[in-house]
Amino acid sequence: MKKIGLAAAAAVLFTCSSASFAQWAVFDVANYSQNLLTAARELQQIDNQIQQLQNEATMLLNQGRNLTSLNYNSLSQLLATLSSTNQLITQAQGLTFNVAQSQATFDRLYPLSYGAGTSHAQMVQDAQARWQTSVRALQTATQMQSQAAQNLLSDQKVVSRLVTYSQGAVGALQASQATNQLLALIARQAIQAQQLKVSQDRAAALDQARAAADEAQAEQVRSRFIGNGPQYTPHPVNFYGN
Repeated sequence: MKKIGLAAAAAVLFTCSSASFAQWAVFDVANYSQNLLTAARELQQIDNQIQQLQNEATMLLNQGRNLTSLNYNSLSQLLATLSSTNQLITQAQGLTFNVAQSQATFDRLYPLSYGAGTSHAQMVQDAQARWQTSVRALQTATQMQSQAAQNLLSDQKVVSRLVTYSQGAVGALQASQATNQLLALIARQAIQAQQLKVSQDRAAALDQARAAADEAQAEQVRSRFIGNGPQYTPHPVNFYGN
């Protein structure tokens, strides 16, 4: 019985050993390697897709920054400073800047010559009007200079803000808007400089015209003083009985 039992046990062990050996022999190394390679490739594709999504997200963020508007607009302030000099020109007294009106006033106050029928009172009145016109023109030019000096303080604040916004721009739109406002400031200053030059040239021209008109008036006064009669003939004069 012991021999039979030992034989049966040996048979069972052999059978188990044979089954384990059969399972070990079935494992396919090449197939396993291929599966690992396929899994690695799929993982790489997933990683590439994730990177692509990240790049697209970054691109969308950049596009959002480029479309972000600048939260500062200096146009109203620039128009206000420009309006200050425009108002001085509009309020200019004496010879206005209107072409038709100024031409009519100029022809009346600054004649090329005075006729013999012009009264002395009229010539004096015209001389006073010319003097007042020149003074008012100089006053307008002086006010323009003062206003331009005050506008410089406002321009400095605008430039400082625009440069700060331009340097801190998060996108192309903000940088472009800041640059456009800087160009608008330069244009406003150019217009102001032109207005100032116009007022100064106007004052100088009126002063020259006044001198010419005064010369024409003086010529008429001299002509009336001398008259058209016979020339004066000198005679000897005796002093103290000599």
